[in-house]
Amino acid sequence: MKKFIMTSQSEAIHVFFFHWAFVEAIFNNEFFVSWETSNVLTVDEGRTLQLLLTENSGTGVSSVGQYLFGYIRASIKLIPNDSAGTVTTFYMSSAGPTHDELDFEFLGNVSGQPYTLQTNVFAGGVGGREQRIGLWFDPREDFHQYSVIWNSKTISFYVDDVLIRVFQNHEASGQPFPVSQPMKVYSSLFDASSWATQGGLVKIDWTQAPFVASYSDYVLDACFWDTTLPRPECATPQAGDWWNAEYFQTIPDNQLGQMNWVTTNFMQYNYCTDTLRYPIAPFECTAPYNS
Repeated sequence: MKKFIMTSQSEAIHVFFFHWAFVEAIFNNEFFVSWETSNVLTVDEGRTLQLLLTENSGTGVSSVGQYLFGYIRASIKLIPNDSAGTVTTFYMSSAGPTHDELDFEFLGNVSGQPYTLQTNVFAGGVGGREQRIGLWFDPREDFHQYSVIWNSKTISFYVDDVLIRVFQNHEASGQPFPVSQPMKVYSSLFDASSWATQGGLVKIDWTQAPFVASYSDYVLDACFWDTTLPRPECATPQAGDWWNAEYFQTIPDNQLGQMNWVTTNFMQYNYCTDTLRYPIAPFECTAPYNS
């Protein structure tokens, strides 16, 4: 494959794969309310979703389809003002005790204090891979894009065009990796007063309710799998879909520099360095990146 120097995720997608048309998911067609219908609003002809948290209930939505490999994205504007004790999510997950899961979780805070973004990966039912970062902007003031590119070699997490995390396949060394279970896409908003803000010391102030998180510009450019049918060609590693390109299976130098910038300046917690929790670091923490 011809080599290019890319300055951003979006430029890479554009240069390599300009002929692929993203499917911008309209909420009413691609998602359904999975709990507490009264706390979900749609505006802009179904293109913008608002999730509400009240003292009675949070809420959540789920994609209709299931996907194995691809690109998912949403633009999210988080709860303004006091959001302590709340968690807003955007994630993928399969079902069952050995499920796979890829998480964006936004941990609220008191007015004037920044949000924390927690990412996590479950593979074969094994999680505990939390990383927490601060953000270099106020995610309450405007919409920002949060996305995952997932293939059989690498899972890449992005905030806008900035690579913030990768999780790579080490199955050859006995480590589980999400390669066989299709996942649905979820968004939710709920009360997590027991742990979300300062380890649960700061609870939700219900006088500020309802709390509102807004989502727009959903993109589900991924391999749809109707599980009543055999595994589709697009769910195989050799498929010719753009997310299987070498650029997205490795970590190019410019992207690695972005991730190192995030780690150096914004990392708040990394399971890889939590020696009380993991006296011996998990395998992927010390394995070299495929770059």
